[in-house]
Amino acid sequence: MRLALIALAGVIAAALWWRKHPSACPYGQRFWVAPPHPLITRERLRATLEPEAGERILEIGPGTGYYTLDLGEWIGLEGALDVFDLQQEMLDHTMGRVAERGLTNVAATRGDATALPFDDDAFDAVVLTAVLGEIPDQRAALREVARVLRPGGRLVVGELFGDPHYISPGALRRRGEDSGLRFERRNGPPFGYFARLAA
Repeated sequence: MRLALIALAGVIAAALWWRKHPSACPYGQRFWVAPPHPLITRERLRATLEPEAGERILEIGPGTGYYTLDLGEWIGLEGALDVFDLQQEMLDHTMGRVAERGLTNVAATRGDATALPFDDDAFDAVVLTAVLGEIPDQRAALREVARVLRPGGRLVVGELFGDPHYISPGALRRRGEDSGLRFERRNGPPFGYFARLAA
């Protein structure tokens, strides 16, 4: 019993440390992002994003491509999907899966989400799933998202309680509005949801 309590205390301490020190999931721990995601499912993402054929979409922090392959298919060959990550290993992994699926409308770029290397008004939509909380300066990242979104474009953010970097719907709304993004709706319960914001 005592060992179990010590282990639990260690897990809680690690989670609290992670919340105060946001950072990307290392490639060596990619097993955290590979399995099915309860509540923040692909179907719920599609219902919230409402992707259309021919759109240009930016996915920040694709991890190992859990949502990427579906995003690429939803927008069709006439669409374009840009995946953007801080870690080249994650991009290489994702692009390997893209090649296996035979998708030709996906491009990868490495960089920091607080300084996106894309033109103003370049995207119809931006997707961040369990990623925003990993960015130390979230407001700077959201301002960059607002800059690269076309007028009327949408940002979809997915969050799952239990992730040490989880962001509540209320906190997301405040941070989005501070960055010029209007909160439109939430799809799912507060502990596992996709939210849609508009530029």
